[in-house]
Amino acid sequence: MLPASKQSSTVGELLGRRLKEVNRSAEQLAEVAQVPATYIDDLISGSRRAPLPARTDIYEKMTSFLRLGRNDLVSCARSERASAAASAAVGPEAGVRRLLLDLCEPETARVLEKRQSRRGKDDLVDFIQRLLDITQGAVRRLLDDQVSLRLAAGQRGMTYADLRLSVLEFLDATPDTLTTADVTQFVQPRIARWDVDLETRVLRVALRGQEPRERARRVVGDVRPVVSSELDGEG
Repeated sequence: MLPASKQSSTVGELLGRRLKEVNRSAEQLAEVAQVPATYIDDLISGSRRAPLPARTDIYEKMTSFLRLGRNDLVSCARSERASAAASAAVGPEAGVRRLLLDLCEPETARVLEKRQSRRGKDDLVDFIQRLLDITQGAVRRLLDDQVSLRLAAGQRGMTYADLRLSVLEFLDATPDTLTTADVTQFVQPRIARWDVDLETRVLRVALRGQEPRERARRVVGDVRPVVSSELDGEG
């Protein structure tokens, strides 16, 4: 368990304090976490929110380098994100909503577009969050494939750290923060079509390469085109 002084810390405060205690620099920490130095600077300054623990691999790397307790950073991040979640969601910006509805079955998309009530808007945000969860589940595996990421970085004329950062930022996106660039770079290449039964709230997603008629239920395990996700919409 974290000492009382650490329990009330943000991730940025804990990182800044610990770097001084172990006499290390933000640049060294960035190298270990395989991210640009500006990423660490932003975390420490508080201008960047702490990423969700389940959607990143940086906490384990930082914990080892800074010789912190196993759950120190994770506990701080969860507390910090829980506080931020208290604010009301506003949903995706218009451009993002349009791109995602373009991937939806046309009739369902038309109905969703017409539902302007508060409940209708909340439902759309919920469906988009679930669609995002599926995409992020597939993209998360990229962090474990350094070879592919390094090759992709070279092909795009980017550094490995910068490409890793773009993946990390997408993995931490929510319907409120999702950008059109996120959709074009990560969602569209993976999602062929999605649909939802507005009565049962069952969401079905076909990945790229999957025949639209296929409805076999499969586990979302990787980027292979084999998913039909049926979620009950709880929460």
